[in-house]
Amino acid sequence: MARKRKGRDIAGWLVVDKPAGITSTMVVNKVRWCFDAKKAGHAGTLDPAATGVLAIALGEATKTVPFITEALKAYRFTVQLGQATNTDDAEGEVTASSDLRPEDAAIKAALGAFVGDIMQVPPKFSAVKIDGERAYKLARDGEDVEIAARPLWVEELLMIDRPSADQVTLEMTCGKGGYVRSIARDLGTALGCYGHVVTLRRMWSGPFEVDSGLSLEQIDALARTPELDAHLQPLEIGLDELPKLSCTAEAAAKLRNGNPAMVVTSNAEYGDECWAALDGRAVAVGIYKAGELHPNRVFAAPVLSPAPSAEDP
Repeated sequence: MARKRKGRDIAGWLVVDKPAGITSTMVVNKVRWCFDAKKAGHAGTLDPAATGVLAIALGEATKTVPFITEALKAYRFTVQLGQATNTDDAEGEVTASSDLRPEDAAIKAALGAFVGDIMQVPPKFSAVKIDGERAYKLARDGEDVEIAARPLWVEELLMIDRPSADQVTLEMTCGKGGYVRSIARDLGTALGCYGHVVTLRRMWSGPFEVDSGLSLEQIDALARTPELDAHLQPLEIGLDELPKLSCTAEAAAKLRNGNPAMVVTSNAEYGDECWAALDGRAVAVGIYKAGELHPNRVFAAPVLSPAPSAEDP
């Protein structure tokens, strides 16, 4: 018999302003403990050195993670010109250098090649899998890692500051799977001067903005209290990009059992992926066909669980 997972049945999203020096997984584990939640996950990894929006899903909200992962994201980052590193950031070893420092006009002109549908090679020190192994593990073992280029949609890439001749600060809005470190590396190559990332901050991810994020210190101070629960955003925010349908209680019961049911809509078309709601709460995600939603992902009925005491183990 499988062991029952401990914790509360609590659902929703928490926006964390991730600090540098900690992995995304460590943040998830910390948040899960602070809420005493049964289940938690994040919508898009940030490198340990990166800061900013890390959206944490709790409970049933984890079923909406793919929709946030697919959403656009925005990053602000500073590129160190004149040096390439083996990790494409400041954590790595310098592998090449140049005395060339391009003018602002040259940098702005070069940015256009990185906008739109582009092909991008992830960093050698990344979580990309090669023959079942993580690229960073192979690179650490000294293997010559060859990673295939991957498509990426870049909505916008702008130069916003030039702190010094050696550095340039950029803002990028992009789709799923983008590596800022690769942008810095490839921009440096295009400019003929090399480059790597020295600071990186995710400003927003889908509907979640850094200004609404809590620091780990704030989360820890409110651990296992109703005050921390109050910072949770509803799981439905993870479905904002999908057409919304409404349904009756009878239809909701059918949908939660995985069966098609009648729904009401004003903006969905045949074949659209949509979500159904009862009294504003998510019931299911599925495909809309001729007045019915055919569910492929269902949400349990809301359960109210009181916050545990901060002294609870």
